[in-house]
Amino acid sequence: MQRLYTITQLTQEFAITTRTLRFYEAQGLLSPQRRGRQRLYTPADRTRLKLILRGKRLGFSLAEISEIIEMYGKAPGEPGQLRLLMQKISDRRAELLEKRRDLEHALNDLDEVEAGCRLRMKELGLEFEDIAAAGDTLEETV
Repeated sequence: MQRLYTITQLTQEFAITTRTLRFYEAQGLLSPQRRGRQRLYTPADRTRLKLILRGKRLGFSLAEISEIIEMYGKAPGEPGQLRLLMQKISDRRAELLEKRRDLEHALNDLDEVEAGCRLRMKELGLEFEDIAAAGDTLEETV
């Protein structure tokens, strides 16, 4: 007999809400069996959920995750799924590396502006804490 999982078991195992699980079901990513009002998930559903959550952690959209999962059961099957996944990983990596570069540029710009501010404050005989305290006072009066 095949093991079945309840919604409570899966939400506890994967630390997600029942709402999340129902959302994936509404999106057609999971298809639990029904016994009255109870949802029962197969080991295949559990595996799909694991793949969905992994895909989300990697930053893939639900459409991309669905495309990858659905390809497994269709021609060209697993080899096609693996090729598609490798391409998606490559695309995602490039996107994240670009974001990292953008963040590094922004942080460098902030460092430069902050250094300029500190230099000017020193020229004016001000300490950084003096400015922070003045800012707190200003916020309280606004």
